Amino acid sequence: MNLKDEVMLKKSVILATVCLAVSLSMGAETRVGVIGLDTSHTLAFTKMLNIETNEPFFKGFKVTSAYKYGSLDILSSTNRYPAYTKQMMEMGVKIVDSLEELLKETDVILLETNDGRRHLEQALEVFKAGKRVFIDKPLAATLADTIAIFKAAEKYGVPMFSSSSLRYVKKVQEARAGDFGRIVAVDAYSPCHLEPTHPGLIWYGIHGVETLYTVKGTGCVSVVSISEENTDMVVGVWSDGSVSTMRGMRGKPALYGCEVFAGKGGRISLGGYEGYKPLLMEIIKFFKTGEVPVPPQETIEMFAFMEAAEESKRRGGVPVKISEIMARANKEAAKKKLD
Repeated sequence: MNLKDEVMLKKSVILATVCLAVSLSMGAETRVGVIGLDTSHTLAFTKMLNIETNEPFFKGFKVTSAYKYGSLDILSSTNRYPAYTKQMMEMGVKIVDSLEELLKETDVILLETNDGRRHLEQALEVFKAGKRVFIDKPLAATLADTIAIFKAAEKYGVPMFSSSSLRYVKKVQEARAGDFGRIVAVDAYSPCHLEPTHPGLIWYGIHGVETLYTVKGTGCVSVVSISEENTDMVVGVWSDGSVSTMRGMRGKPALYGCEVFAGKGGRISLGGYEGYKPLLMEIIKFFKTGEVPVPPQETIEMFAFMEAAEESKRRGGVPVKISEIMARANKEAAKKKLD
C-alpha cells in the first residue's frame, strides 16, 4: 500500500466514525450489517433487534442488510444457507450480493461467518471501510490469524472485539468483578465438538475456555492436555502458581458451566448458558461507544491456551509453555498481509 492509498484509507475510517457518531447523536436508525448466514447466532441477534423490539437498550439498531457467505466448505454450516436466508428476509433484511455492497449500506457490522479461517480476510475489508465490528466466535482458526486481526484493527484504527455468550453469564461476571473474593482456581466445562478445519478446542470448546478466562484472567504459563474419544481435559498453570482446568465434552452429558474455589463462599457453581441477550447488549454498547469490552490480550492468550493444549496432545500429554506457542504464532502473524 502506497502513502496516498494509506491516507485515503485513514480518511475513510475517520469519515465512517464521524457519520456513526452523528447518526447516534441525532437518534437516527443505526444500520447493522451481517456477514455470514451459516450460524444460528445470526438469526438470534436479528430476531432480537428486528422482531422482539421491547428492549429499550436496542432501540435505534436494526439489521438491514446481510451478505450470505460465510463458510464455503464446512457442511454443517453451508447446509444452513437456504433456510437462514429465507428467515432473514422474512425479518425484513435485504440480502446483498457482495461484501462491498454490504459495507456501503450499513453503519456497524456483525461478522458472523462460522468459519474462523475466513475472518482475517473479511475483517480486513470491514476495517478498511472504518466500520466498528463484532467478530463472533471463533475469532480465527489459529493464534497467528488472531494476532493478525488485532494488528489490522490497530493499523486501521477500528475498534473490534470477539466473545462467546458464555462470558456474560451473570455469576461469571460477578466472579470477574470480585464479588466472591480472590478466585483460587477455576474448573470450566463445555461441549467440545470437533471440526477438522479448526484444531482442538477452537471450534466449540472455545465456549469453556472463554468462561475460564473471564473468571481467571490472563497469566497462564503452561498447559497439559489429556485427550480421549469423548473428553479433552486441559490443565493450565498460572504465573501465581495456581492451577485451573477446562473440560471439553463430546457425547452426553455435554454441559456448559463453571466451578470456582473462591475466598468468599468456598466452592461456587457459576451456572451455564443464559441465552444471547447479555452478549448482544454488550455488542450494542460497544457499537454506541466504541469502547472494547474484552482486552485484546485476553482473547489472544485464550487462543494460545487452546493451541498449547493441541500441541500438548500431539506430544503425548507433556507440558507446553504459552511463551513457546506465542513466539511461533508471532512469527507467522508477521508474514500475513494486512493491506
